[in-house]
Amino acid sequence: MIEYDETARRMVLKLVYYGPALSGKTTNLLRLHDMLAQEGRGELMVLDTTDDRTIFFDLLPFFIVAPSGLKIKVKVHTVPGQVKRDAMRKAVLQRADGVVFVADSQLDESANNFASFDNLEKNLAIVGLDIDKLPLVVQFNKRDLPGIVCEADVRRRWGPTGVPVFMASALKGWGSWKHSPGWPS
Repeated sequence: MIEYDETARRMVLKLVYYGPALSGKTTNLLRLHDMLAQEGRGELMVLDTTDDRTIFFDLLPFFIVAPSGLKIKVKVHTVPGQVKRDAMRKAVLQRADGVVFVADSQLDESANNFASFDNLEKNLAIVGLDIDKLPLVVQFNKRDLPGIVCEADVRRRWGPTGVPVFMASALKGWGSWKHSPGWPS
């Protein structure tokens, strides 16, 4: 739920990157950190582990000022993708204002993507958020790798849902409608 202080003209938004293990959620956060202007970003909090897996969550706060003067703080979180970390995923989803579902584009990850999206739907319901009302986008990450699902299959499967889908490579730092032929601009 968006926090808004009219007197201070300040808004705080919580955005959550959700998806299967090793889909690139933390890489997205690291790339976003690199792309943001230093004066507008807070400190990146990534808890390194020996196997480079997220156990708790990662966090990147950043600040922008709208042309109206409204100060907006965006807190971007990642959730752990491992199945055994479901309680932490629910905790991070609490009070989310939007979700980016990071899908792994590799063909052999389709089942993991499906299971993770199903888990997202269930966990949103558990924490009291309506998936039909929550801003949601899907990012098909790792488009720079060989052996990925073709865009035509992605469009055929996701197009009817109305959920915006982006093709991306978090590692390379690209991903937008421009890289997603056939999607509206």
